[in-house]
Amino acid sequence: MNLVPLKIKRENDGLLAAEWADGFKSVIKIEKLRLECPCADCREKNEQSGKTNKFSMPTFTPGKNELKSLTPVGNYAINPVWGDGHDTGIYPWEFFRVIFENYKLSEDEVQEYLDKLKSKPKLPDLNVRSN
Repeated sequence: MNLVPLKIKRENDGLLAAEWADGFKSVIKIEKLRLECPCADCREKNEQSGKTNKFSMPTFTPGKNELKSLTPVGNYAINPVWGDGHDTGIYPWEFFRVIFENYKLSEDEVQEYLDKLKSKPKLPDLNVRSN
Protein backbone atom coordinates (compact mmCIF):
# COMPACT_ATOMS: atom_id res chain seq x y z
CA MET A 1 0.00 0.00 0.00
CA ASN A 2 1.28 3.46 -0.91
CA LEU A 3 1.16 5.56 2.25
CA VAL A 4 1.85 8.90 0.56
CA PRO A 5 -1.45 10.82 0.34
CA LEU A 6 -2.72 11.76 -3.11
CA LYS A 7 -4.04 15.02 -1.73
CA ILE A 8 -3.65 17.12 1.43
CA LYS A 9 -5.83 20.19 1.79
CA ARG A 10 -6.44 22.67 4.57
CA GLU A 11 -10.21 23.05 4.72
CA ASN A 12 -9.95 26.18 6.88
CA ASP A 13 -7.85 27.41 9.80
CA GLY A 14 -8.76 24.39 11.92
CA LEU A 15 -9.29 21.37 9.66
CA LEU A 16 -6.97 19.33 7.46
CA ALA A 17 -8.19 16.82 4.88
CA ALA A 18 -6.24 14.03 3.19
CA GLU A 19 -6.99 11.36 0.61
CA TRP A 20 -5.06 8.18 -0.21
CA ALA A 21 -4.94 5.93 -3.29
CA ASP A 22 -6.83 3.15 -1.49
CA GLY A 23 -9.86 5.46 -1.25
CA PHE A 24 -9.43 6.36 2.42
CA LYS A 25 -10.38 9.99 3.08
CA SER A 26 -10.27 11.79 6.38
CA VAL A 27 -10.67 15.22 7.92
CA ILE A 28 -8.97 15.96 11.24
CA LYS A 29 -8.56 18.97 13.48
CA ILE A 30 -5.15 20.52 12.83
CA GLU A 31 -4.56 20.68 16.58
CA LYS A 32 -4.49 16.85 16.61
CA LEU A 33 -1.59 16.85 14.13
CA ARG A 34 0.35 19.13 16.47
CA LEU A 35 -0.65 17.06 19.51
CA GLU A 36 0.94 14.00 17.88
CA CYS A 37 4.20 15.77 16.99
CA PRO A 38 6.88 13.06 17.08
CA CYS A 39 9.86 15.31 17.85
CA ALA A 40 11.79 14.60 21.05
CA ASP A 41 10.85 17.91 22.68
CA CYS A 42 7.10 17.46 22.13
CA ARG A 43 7.15 13.81 23.19
CA GLU A 44 8.91 14.78 26.41
CA LYS A 45 6.40 17.57 27.09
CA ASN A 46 3.48 15.20 26.44
CA GLU A 47 4.93 12.62 28.83
CA GLN A 48 5.47 15.26 31.52
CA SER A 49 1.98 16.75 31.11
CA GLY A 50 0.49 13.66 32.76
CA LYS A 51 2.74 14.16 35.78
CA THR A 52 1.96 17.81 36.47
CA ASN A 53 -0.21 19.21 39.22
CA LYS A 54 -3.85 18.79 38.21
CA PHE A 55 -4.54 22.39 39.27
CA SER A 56 -1.84 23.97 37.10
CA MET A 57 -2.96 26.13 34.20
CA PRO A 58 -2.11 25.08 30.64
CA THR A 59 0.38 27.27 28.81
CA PHE A 60 -1.05 29.18 25.85
CA THR A 61 1.39 29.54 22.96
CA PRO A 62 0.23 31.87 20.16
CA GLY A 63 0.40 30.12 16.78
CA LYS A 64 0.93 26.67 18.31
CA ASN A 65 -1.87 25.09 16.25
CA GLU A 66 -1.55 27.39 13.22
CA LEU A 67 -0.24 25.28 10.35
CA LYS A 68 1.94 27.44 8.09
CA SER A 69 3.23 24.84 5.63
CA LEU A 70 3.85 21.15 4.96
CA THR A 71 7.07 20.09 3.27
CA PRO A 72 7.86 16.55 2.06
CA VAL A 73 11.00 15.02 3.57
CA GLY A 74 12.45 12.81 0.86
CA ASN A 75 9.84 10.23 -0.08
CA TYR A 76 9.24 8.96 3.45
CA ALA A 77 7.76 11.78 5.56
CA ILE A 78 6.28 15.25 5.87
CA ASN A 79 7.42 18.18 8.00
CA PRO A 80 4.93 20.80 9.22
CA VAL A 81 5.92 24.34 10.11
CA TRP A 82 3.76 25.88 12.84
CA GLY A 83 2.86 29.49 13.60
CA ASP A 84 4.97 29.47 16.77
CA GLY A 85 8.08 28.58 14.72
CA HIS A 86 8.13 24.89 15.65
CA ASP A 87 9.43 22.87 12.69
CA THR A 88 11.31 19.85 14.04
CA GLY A 89 8.52 17.26 13.89
CA ILE A 90 9.03 14.84 11.00
CA TYR A 91 5.99 12.64 10.44
CA PRO A 92 6.71 9.42 8.50
CA TRP A 93 3.88 8.77 6.02
CA GLU A 94 2.74 5.68 7.93
CA PHE A 95 2.39 7.72 11.15
CA PHE A 96 0.67 10.56 9.26
CA ARG A 97 -1.90 8.05 7.99
CA VAL A 98 -2.46 6.62 11.49
CA ILE A 99 -3.18 10.13 12.80
CA PHE A 100 -5.83 10.58 10.11
CA GLU A 101 -7.34 7.19 10.96
CA ASN A 102 -7.37 7.80 14.71
CA TYR A 103 -8.71 11.36 14.67
CA LYS A 104 -11.06 11.13 11.67
CA LEU A 105 -14.08 13.38 12.14
CA SER A 106 -17.55 12.27 11.12
CA GLU A 107 -19.46 14.44 8.64
CA ASP A 108 -21.58 15.73 11.53
CA GLU A 109 -18.47 16.65 13.54
CA VAL A 110 -17.00 18.47 10.53
CA GLN A 111 -20.25 20.39 10.01
CA GLU A 112 -20.46 21.28 13.70
CA TYR A 113 -16.89 22.58 13.59
CA LEU A 114 -17.59 24.60 10.43
CA ASP A 115 -20.70 26.12 11.98
CA LYS A 116 -18.60 27.36 14.91
CA LEU A 117 -16.10 28.97 12.53
CA LYS A 118 -18.56 30.83 10.29
CA SER A 119 -17.83 34.14 11.97
CA LYS A 120 -14.03 33.80 11.67
CA PRO A 121 -12.03 34.99 8.60
CA LYS A 122 -10.57 32.33 6.27
CA LEU A 123 -6.79 31.85 6.15
CA PRO A 124 -4.98 31.72 2.80
CA ASP A 125 -4.38 28.32 1.21
CA LEU A 126 -1.71 26.16 2.80
CA ASN A 127 1.71 26.31 1.19
CA VAL A 128 2.70 22.71 0.37
CA ARG A 129 6.25 22.72 -0.99
CA SER A 130 7.94 19.93 -2.89
CA ASN A 131 11.61 18.99 -2.67
